[in-house]
Amino acid sequence: MRAADPVALGAWYRDCLGLDANENGLWRQQPGPTVFATFEFETDYFGSHAQRTMINFRVRDLDAMLAQLRATGAEVAKETQDMEGVGRFGWVTDPEGNRVELWQPA
Repeated sequence: MRAADPVALGAWYRDCLGLDANENGLWRQQPGPTVFATFEFETDYFGSHAQRTMINFRVRDLDAMLAQLRATGAEVAKETQDMEGVGRFGWVTDPEGNRVELWQPA
């Protein structure tokens, strides 16, 4: 991921989302589903049209995670989305302006 300040952005992901990658970027996550999806180029789903990809992280408790992020001053979308049989979704924008999706699987 490109960043104006890679060290600060890495620290934000570690401190706010618990992504504790080592010095080589290796991060071990719990087993579970991973989603790969493509979108039309003109989609508004990612927020900014300059953003070409969006990371999606699984969370155990979406409401708790969104509250935790708000408490840190992070830019959290007001809306959430429920998708029957799939789960609940919420979004946060990292300090570099990348929209990140948070997913509580059904």
